[in-house]
This record gives sequence, C-alpha cells and structure tokens, in this order.
Amino acid sequence: MAQILKFPAHASKLGFKRVRKRGAAAEHPDQLNLFQLPSAQILSFVPGLSSFEQALMLDERGDAKAAEFYARAIEEQDCVPDAYCNLGIIESAKGDAIKAFDCFTISLKHNPRHAEAHYNLANLYFDGNDFRLAQTHYEMAGELDPAFANVYFNLALIHAINNDFDAAVNSLAKYQELVPEDEGRNAEKLLQDLKKSLATARNSRLGFS
Repeated sequence: MAQILKFPAHASKLGFKRVRKRGAAAEHPDQLNLFQLPSAQILSFVPGLSSFEQALMLDERGDAKAAEFYARAIEEQDCVPDAYCNLGIIESAKGDAIKAFDCFTISLKHNPRHAEAHYNLANLYFDGNDFRLAQTHYEMAGELDPAFANVYFNLALIHAINNDFDAAVNSLAKYQELVPEDEGRNAEKLLQDLKKSLATARNSRLGFS
C-alpha cells in the first residue's frame, strides 16, 4: 500500500496574501517598507494618498483602523476589488470566516480575474478541509498569475493529501523555481519526502516490497 504523507496542520500551508497597489513591488516579509511613516503621524491626513493607499499603510502596520479605510476606499470606488480582498484577510484574522468569504467573493464579482482573491478564497476552503474547491481556486490563481509562488506550494500540499505525488512534486518544484534560494531550501525536505512517497507508491504498484 502506498505511503500516506503527513503534514503538520496549519504550519505547512502558506497564508493569505495582501494586495499591494497595482504595479508595486511584490510583498515580502523581510522587505523594507519604503512608505512606512513615524508612528505619531496621523495617516488620515497624509496628502496625495488615496483611501486605499492609506488603508494599506495602516494594514501593514497592524492598525485596526485599516478596515475603516478599506471601507472608505470601497465607498469612493478606489481599488474596489483590492480593498475587498484585503478586508477579507482582516476578517479572517478576526476569526470571522463568513465575512471573509463574502469579501473575497465580492472582490471576484468586481474582478473575476483577481489572482489574490482566488488564492485567499482557496485558503479559506483549505482551512475548512474542502480541498476540491481549494484546488480549483489555487489553480485559477496560478493561471492568472503564473509567478504567484505560494499557489504552487499550497497546491503541492493538496496533491499530496490526495496521494497524487507526481503532481505534488511538480507543484513544489515550480514553487522552488519562483522563490529565492533560501526560501526554496525550506521546501527541500518536503520535496524529498514527496519523492520518497512517490517511489514507495510506484514500487507498491509494481509489487515490490
């Protein structure tokens, strides 16, 4: 019988992805935030920034007022799909999966080709153990943004959970191609485990012990 690979709950899946201003550099947790302002500055009076931009700045600093500014951006028709997507992440962090689901689906209603909304919605389905719908939305996110590395890592987990080790290895290899070398090394152990499971499954089909 083929080996079933076990994954640590929650620790393996890569989390939600906030939308930056379209055209901005990709978000990275170690990247210096060039827009960061002194904590004493009142962001609601920053000249020349839209409501969405101010919401994003607050959000990246963990300020609870970010939700208010995303709501204001939506009222002003400022980056509406992006604002709903980021608002969904805030709702999920508060533990309100229903509101988060509504935000991500509304984002997709405004822009069906919104890669981050598909990815974040997939994460909700993953957390709810609905791996079929999670896979569907991860794959849609990957089609819309082939360079979206997190998509392939999470897809690898789903494929492995489904014992589709060939697909899991391919997805994880794609992830490693897209991320910096140090991040790729973090996935190396998982990739080796997947390859071992794939070899075990093939030997089992061939009748080898």
